[in-house]
Amino acid sequence: MTVLHFLHFLIDGFPVRHFILPLLAVTLCSLTAAAQEPIQPPADPQNFHLFVLAGQSNMAGRGKVEPQDQQPHPRVLALNKAGEWVPAVDPLHFDKPGIVGVGLGRSFAQAYADSHPGVVVGLIPCAVGGSPIDAWQPGGFHPSTKTHPWDDCVARILPVLESGTLKGVLWHQGESDAKPELAATYETKLHEIVARFRTTLEAPCVPFIAGQMGQFEERPWDDSKKMVDKAHQRLPALVAVTAFVSSDDLKHKGDKVHFDAASYRELGQRYYAAYQQLTYRQQQSPGSTRPLKRVGDVFQRLGRLVPRPRKLLRRQR
Repeated sequence: MTVLHFLHFLIDGFPVRHFILPLLAVTLCSLTAAAQEPIQPPADPQNFHLFVLAGQSNMAGRGKVEPQDQQPHPRVLALNKAGEWVPAVDPLHFDKPGIVGVGLGRSFAQAYADSHPGVVVGLIPCAVGGSPIDAWQPGGFHPSTKTHPWDDCVARILPVLESGTLKGVLWHQGESDAKPELAATYETKLHEIVARFRTTLEAPCVPFIAGQMGQFEERPWDDSKKMVDKAHQRLPALVAVTAFVSSDDLKHKGDKVHFDAASYRELGQRYYAAYQQLTYRQQQSPGSTRPLKRVGDVFQRLGRLVPRPRKLLRRQR
């Protein structure tokens, strides 16, 4: 048999169907498994920068996963469902395993890592698809996923908080509250959740970045959605150390609700640009806390609703 005949045999015959293709499948599975092996974060917490990913499905991500989304960045980690640090590859979240996909977290983290040499980024995925903002309070329950979004999020963050430095909370949520009976109170609840994150995590000035819901011509916004959007856009003017990220010109994946993969990657870049601008302003005027007085009543209203971290840790044990 000539070499040419042998190559034809490999392409058209038995080995491809029964040997080579299974071997390729095993190899790919092995590479994916290797990418998910737990690894140790940096020993110095100052070199391990942590970001919380919270909200609903457009934070969790529903974009189609492509090969580029599963190539780990050497300095970007994610906290998996078991609470282990692994190389960050999409999908990061696990709220709805059958449909979760590419989100904005990885592109944000890659941009951050590229701009901060020597720093390792740790993403803490906590988003829950379909969750209204009421589920993001102590004891809040989300029936369709049988989860407690706020409680579960805090339970994931606190055990790893001392191993790194909390640098920000990324928030994308609001679609589930774009209803007449819910939209009117959304802004107050949004301010409360910013305060709740900061109080619970003992990080009074941690940056909080809120993203805009999808703007798709095929599904025009009603008054309720416009009201929720207004709350997002007004946030930086009313609450200190917060930023808003526009979704202008981004595309949906075909369902008129969720962004497509390319738009998620772009959205993550926009989150980083907003974060960069916000932290630059902080550095220029580090003593400025004036806007915090506008929401002082939010902290007072929270009161006993916000347990101290040590109590939460004891409860987890």
